[in-house]
Amino acid sequence: MSCMGDRRIIDDELYAHFITFSCDRRRRLLDLDQPKRIVLGVLAQEIKRIDAKCVGFVVMPDHVHAIVWFARTGCLSTFMHGWKRYSSRLIREWYGKQSLNYFQEFKSGDRFWLPKYFAFEIENSSELKEKLHYMHLNPVRKDLEPIPEP
Repeated sequence: MSCMGDRRIIDDELYAHFITFSCDRRRRLLDLDQPKRIVLGVLAQEIKRIDAKCVGFVVMPDHVHAIVWFARTGCLSTFMHGWKRYSSRLIREWYGKQSLNYFQEFKSGDRFWLPKYFAFEIENSSELKEKLHYMHLNPVRKDLEPIPEP
């Protein structure tokens, strides 16, 4: 069991986890397609590395939701550390190569992701359906439209 803020995360039983994590200062760093692709590519790598399954995901302009199940207990923290660390590094590199004003407003040493993440244990199929529904309606509620690539 680990602790994120005031909430205890249970990772000593085989629950599916509804995970949410955000860009630092709620910056819209995931508006463009390539940063989204990087987040999902690293998700796929970490799922394979840790032997997990992803039930669903949504990448919003400033945060990410996913439902992940692990074949073993005690994997959530390692999984999240890898996902956030590798995705932030690759996205920063991409922004740097594209010269897309990423570093004009923020310094190169600024955090990409908030250090915390939130994980809620899903114990049954009705909770799973509820979280999937919430997650997939998130872009609809925000009335998001695709942003054209530069």
